Parts: sequence; structure tokens; C-alpha cells
Amino acid sequence: MEPQLLFTRFLNHYFAGPVDALLRAVHVTPAYARAPITNAVSMELLVFAALIVYFVIVRLSLSVETPNGVMTYGFVSDQSEQIIGHGFEQFTGYLTALGLFILLSNLMGLIPGLESPTANVVVPLGFALVTFVYYHYHGFKSNGLQYYKQFVGPVWWMSWLLLPVELISHCARILSLTVRLYANMFAGDLLTLVFFSLVPVGIPLVFLGLHLGVAVIQAYVFMLLAAIYLSLAVAHEH
Repeated sequence: MEPQLLFTRFLNHYFAGPVDALLRAVHVTPAYARAPITNAVSMELLVFAALIVYFVIVRLSLSVETPNGVMTYGFVSDQSEQIIGHGFEQFTGYLTALGLFILLSNLMGLIPGLESPTANVVVPLGFALVTFVYYHYHGFKSNGLQYYKQFVGPVWWMSWLLLPVELISHCARILSLTVRLYANMFAGDLLTLVFFSLVPVGIPLVFLGLHLGVAVIQAYVFMLLAAIYLSLAVAHEH
């Protein structure tokens, strides 16, 4: 069993029983019945709670005189408008929540006693799968059954060749999104840990700065790619 963080131990101490019962109800057997909640899950719960608090504060303080609380939404809105174009408004909420969740998850590793849940491959995979389902759903919603033309191309007699290529290409997006985020955050956490254990003062601060930069860039890249996939899915000219 992996070493548990303090918050993970707290959750397992009070909620291991109900969580274990819930998992068994859906025919999932946890590896450790006394500690079914992993560090990644506990860190995601912290991020979720932090975002709920943030959104509540923004909502309560929102006014014409103090529009600063919507700067994040405005930034994502500008990006999605440039990439998606007409009808971008319906996707801005998802892209904002996705970007903020990944950003906070990436930054958790900078706080002593916590770790980045995105350094666990299951978490980026979850983000990638949700994004994959989300943009395909809106592709069908926007284009109806004509959405299939994205996979077979404009020339009908070439469809037998293009279909498997397009299917593999779309599935590869899941792998690309997952590996890019996971590998960067795992490497960042590992380097920071190694240098802190060897030289506790000075040099590790450089790697903390690099970790911060990588955390921001990877959150932005993930959100940007999600917006690009959405723009391709909802486009009406194929």
C-alpha cells in the first residue's frame, strides 16, 4: 500500500467503511478494504472543495463595480471564442472548470504534505475520457447523424480506408492528453522530491519554479486542446 498523506488517512479513518460498501455494491473490490481512498482521490476532493469555495466567493462578490472575480472566465471565454467561434458560449463553463481543476491539481504538489493528483496516471486519463465523450456528444448534437462524415471523409469510396484511420486518430487523442499531462507532472514531482532530499536549500527552489511553470502550461495546453477538439466536432463544414 502506498504511503498515505495526512488528509488521506483522515478520510480513510472516518469514511473507509461507507466507501468500501459503496464500491462493493457496484462490484468493485478495493485493494485495501481499510484504506479504499487513495492519495489521488483525496487530493481531487480537496481541489473540488477549493473550487466550490472559489465559485461561491465569486458569485457572492460579483457586481458591476468589482468584475475581477470573472477574470478567469473572461480569459477562457476569449480563448474559446477565437478557437471555436460561433456558439462558443455553451462550452466556456466546461473549459473553465476543466482548466481550473487541472491547474489546482498540478499546483498541489508545491504544498508540503500534499501531492499532485495529476501525477497519478488515472487522473489525467479521467480528464481525457470525459473530454473525449464531451466533444463527441456535442459533435452529434450540433451536426446530427452527419457527424459521421468526419470519420469517412467526403469521398464515399475511400470511406473504408479513412474510417479506421480516423477512429484510431480520435482514440489516440485520449492517449496524447493523458500521457502529456501525467508524464510532465510525474517528472516534476519526482525531480522536486529528489533535489529536496539531496540539497534541502537553494537549488530545489529552482525546480519549484519550474514545477510552477509546467503546472500552468500543462493546464493551459490541456484546456486548449479540448477547445480545439470541440471546434472540430461542432464545425458544420466537413
